[in-house]
Amino acid sequence: MRGNLFVISAPSGAGKTSLVQALLNINPQIGLSVSYTTRAPRAGEHDGRDYHFVSRDIFIAMAKQGEFLESAEVYGNFYGTSQKWISDQITAGKDILLEIDWQGAAQVRALFPSCISIFILPPSREALAQRLNGRGKDDASVIARRLAAAREDVAHVAEFDYVIINDSLNEALRELNAVVLAAPLRGDKQLSRYQQLINELQSPE
Repeated sequence: MRGNLFVISAPSGAGKTSLVQALLNINPQIGLSVSYTTRAPRAGEHDGRDYHFVSRDIFIAMAKQGEFLESAEVYGNFYGTSQKWISDQITAGKDILLEIDWQGAAQVRALFPSCISIFILPPSREALAQRLNGRGKDDASVIARRLAAAREDVAHVAEFDYVIINDSLNEALRELNAVVLAAPLRGDKQLSRYQQLINELQSPE
């Protein structure tokens, strides 16, 4: 049986990365796709674990060869997901999670219509600004740009299957894990898995 592909998007500062890491900690059955990017590694990030860090020339060459399931330019840097890796994992029956922006999510839905898309929202604009400032990684101009970009991100929230408000991390994690746990129980999945049982229950005694 094919695995499930989960697509998670959010405006910067909504707490998506922390939420995804918490999910991976409590649900070892789901794997995280590691994207390619042209941006420089941040403190504590490692190549192959957090991202595949490549040059712009290599990224552009990969894109021209059609290697990406989705790709986008975000804040001047390119990001992309390996199409072959995702296809191989799903075909092998593994559940995979993608952390991508709304543009990438739209590209993935076009190629994987059965994917399950989830949008993470902060509880308020004030909370979003506080989280961005609390990172201590970006200057005021970068934070202002991210807040402006958040308005564009949120404008696409209706395109997603599920919406989770990340006010309390524990509550948001409970809701996210509920979506993941429910996915294999969808009718098409169960019909495929238990066709023999269904046939048996329908047969006359």
